[in-house]
Amino acid sequence: MFKKKLSLLSLSLIMVLSVFLAACGSKDSGTGAAGTSSEGAAVQSDGTVDSSKLEPVKLKMFMIGPNQKDLPLVQEEINKYLTEKINATLELSMIDWGDYSQRMQVITSSGENYDIAFTSSWAFDYLPNAAKGAFKPLNELLEQYGQGIIDVLDPRFLEGTKVNGVNYGIPANKELAQQFVWRFNKKYLDKYNLDISNVTTLEDLEPLLKTIKENEPADVTPLAVAKGFKPYMPFDFVLGDEIPIGMYIDTKDFKFVNILESPELKSALDTMRKYYKAGYVREDIATLDGIDNMKTGKWLVDREITQPYAELGWSRSAGYDIVTRPMQDPIIYTGSAAGSMMAISSYSKNPERAMMFLNLLNTDEKLRNMIQYGIEDTHYTKLDAPYIEDLPAMKDNYSMPGFALGNMYLTYLHEGEPADKWEAFDEFNSSATTAPTFGFNFDTSPVKTEVAAISNVSKEFISALYTGSVDAAVYLPKAQQKFKDAGMDRVIAEAQKQFDEWKANNQ
Repeated sequence: MFKKKLSLLSLSLIMVLSVFLAACGSKDSGTGAAGTSSEGAAVQSDGTVDSSKLEPVKLKMFMIGPNQKDLPLVQEEINKYLTEKINATLELSMIDWGDYSQRMQVITSSGENYDIAFTSSWAFDYLPNAAKGAFKPLNELLEQYGQGIIDVLDPRFLEGTKVNGVNYGIPANKELAQQFVWRFNKKYLDKYNLDISNVTTLEDLEPLLKTIKENEPADVTPLAVAKGFKPYMPFDFVLGDEIPIGMYIDTKDFKFVNILESPELKSALDTMRKYYKAGYVREDIATLDGIDNMKTGKWLVDREITQPYAELGWSRSAGYDIVTRPMQDPIIYTGSAAGSMMAISSYSKNPERAMMFLNLLNTDEKLRNMIQYGIEDTHYTKLDAPYIEDLPAMKDNYSMPGFALGNMYLTYLHEGEPADKWEAFDEFNSSATTAPTFGFNFDTSPVKTEVAAISNVSKEFISALYTGSVDAAVYLPKAQQKFKDAGMDRVIAEAQKQFDEWKANNQ
């Protein structure tokens, strides 16, 4: 479901903007807007809104993803419905995946008056922007105008995304846990009768990769991964997986460690170096932004984050069968709870109406499906409930990122998807364990210089090391020293200090 995970937002850019954002925060540091009398009076005792008591407003919203040709057409229908429901209209602007984080930082720093924006742990980074005041605190707005959200959302979403006890975003209702899987092109498993029933680790892949390398043409990639590839490590990362600081998932002492010094990483790097030298990965892997294996079908295995029935969606999209094997059990991280959110801007002039809109987006089936799938009989046709069939206009002119648009449990299914899809999501979330730092959000401002420095070192070493493009025996010691020189130990010490205080207050 998720698009390829984008790399972490440039922390140095955040530092540049911190003064401005701090200023934003100082002007609204409470726990929420009390709301105007007209908005308050419009909410009925059953939680519905009497739109006749509301003045008309226009809400401006930014969403991640490519622009859609039919967006004006769909927006017109959305606005008819929103006017009826909350006397509001929506101006929705799309910003493409690779540009979103930087564009939103510029928009925010300019003081542009917008109301709602997509944010997450991986794009327009939620935590630093929330901590420094780019978003409105939402606790009171949620209580007054977002009761439907509170009712439908797993409470762990809101708990895991608090910053010092305050919510600054509304997480999308979807899979809460994160689970990495090996994803296989079934054609090659069948052709060579390859058994994946016991494949879990990176090392387990070796005989399969060897078979493909020795028997298939050179343009078939055994392990189809790009420069962002990272071997699965049993750590709870404190600053994302680009920065090698984390706590063991099964920690007993709750201490952050330098992952570069762990035996698990050394073993994984040696394995990747062996795979690189054997030609199991692309020779140019360290500089590959992406790989078109799904489109070409010339691959055996890659790595992905899964969700219930993900294989069906991947197979439908690729046009051939894909199967998976888990690398780990599902785990709920702070970052996975913040994987897809919507925030209300500190500059919003209509935060109450913005929250009413978000409440509808999470509770109103008609609105939720309209914003994702477009207009019935133009972009899709209804089959027997809850199924729909896409029409050509959906593929050509209106293909929205569904995971980013609020409560997924309200969305129609496509033919072939199991009717119990959303029940399976609930079971997936219920089965997950919780990461040791779940709910802890590291405030990097006391060590912002060191964080910026180690981020730069990360860009120099991580891709080359993690993809096996360089010899770990030579370059791992160099990387360890450079990270230390950049202030790694001070960042770990500050993270530990804040975590210990947070844990003491959250026993």
